Amino acid sequence: MNETVNLSKTALGIRKPVKEVFEAFIDPDITTKFWFTHSTGKLRTGRTLEWKWQMYNLTIPVVVLEIVENQIIIIEWGEGDHRSTVKWEFLSVNKGLTFLTITNYDFRTGGDELTSQLKDSTKGFTFVLAGLKAWLEHKIRLNLTEDAFPKELMAKK
Repeated sequence: MNETVNLSKTALGIRKPVKEVFEAFIDPDITTKFWFTHSTGKLRTGRTLEWKWQMYNLTIPVVVLEIVENQIIIIEWGEGDHRSTVKWEFLSVNKGLTFLTITNYDFRTGGDELTSQLKDSTKGFTFVLAGLKAWLEHKIRLNLTEDAFPKELMAKK
């Protein structure tokens, strides 16, 4: 049976209390240190906002579907065939360690386009987790999102 999986999943332990890790995704003043460059506001259930990656001139609409404090964040983001759902699950292992799982699912495409979106999602959220870990644990900005698609290479396409 050759069935295509319609989700990407990545996870990592972050050596910070769950409250700090959770807040890093709720508060754009923190999130902009490791992921996007601008947000129209903090995440709140039922809120619609925009995230921007200035280096790519990219703005994505975000609808916040559910937030359970220090446990779960679920959003829908993107438009048309590029719309999908993202779920963050925060597990407090102990006072100083949080295990975070990010699952991106409900992609709207199929075939090669779905395969491409799944690869990009897995890579992108792996970078997000690594950038988050570096920022929260060591206050180091890795610039992984910016360097994932350097402007110099994009200009050659």
